[in-house]
Amino acid sequence: MNAYWQCLRGIVLREWLRFVLQRTRFLSALVRPLLWLLVFAAGFRAALGISVIEPYDTYIPYEVYIIPGLACMILLFNGMQGSLSMVYDREMGSMRVLLTSPLPRTFLLCSKLVATALISLLQVYGFLAIAWVYGVQPPAMGLLLALPALLLVALMLSALGLLLSNAIRQLENFAGVMNFVIFPLFFLSSALYPLWKMRDSSEWLYWLCAVNPFTHAVELVRFALYERFAGLALAVCLGLTLVFALLAVLTFNPQHAALRKKG
Repeated sequence: MNAYWQCLRGIVLREWLRFVLQRTRFLSALVRPLLWLLVFAAGFRAALGISVIEPYDTYIPYEVYIIPGLACMILLFNGMQGSLSMVYDREMGSMRVLLTSPLPRTFLLCSKLVATALISLLQVYGFLAIAWVYGVQPPAMGLLLALPALLLVALMLSALGLLLSNAIRQLENFAGVMNFVIFPLFFLSSALYPLWKMRDSSEWLYWLCAVNPFTHAVELVRFALYERFAGLALAVCLGLTLVFALLAVLTFNPQHAALRKKG
């Protein structure tokens, strides 16, 4: 058991040091959601002239509505950033060195997911702190209740990023693949608009958003942040986390880079 703990601790510490040394990574993670909060949200609210009604029949300002979606945006981008680091580690050979450990590969990869998720949580709560100063203040208890929801979503998106990294054999292909994943997941979700507004606009657009895993991730965090429980969203996120993690472990091949160079 001590060996497992030391391994997990070492991988988390490695990711933490990488995060600390890359200071711009933290700032870049905050730029996108802060732009939506400080600029776009104000413009949209002025254009709409209304508050957004939630499924639990309370009216809230638009800035408050999108806070959970923007928090999940950070988790999404950081999960994809984790997949980039996985591709880089595989290219440089450091991942193959890690896998020489006598510990099971499943544990090593799951430790990598946990490390990425913990770094993501740090960035999310940094964003929530800035939003709190700006005046967008979710319930204090909700910030605590949202922690397990945010952790689950971070693990789900990190597992998705790891799964996608298994299909990326070159760093040069990373940006193109991610653009086809990040933007559809984010914009075809309830992160920026409630689903009932989507349905008023287009029925097919509503169903695309309804089956989007990121929608359930956002709803899980949104309900938790405002002290509500979303059973369906929790079940979907739990199931997808297990599926993505299992597929990522089964399809992981640390020899991709070596085979490409040899070929």
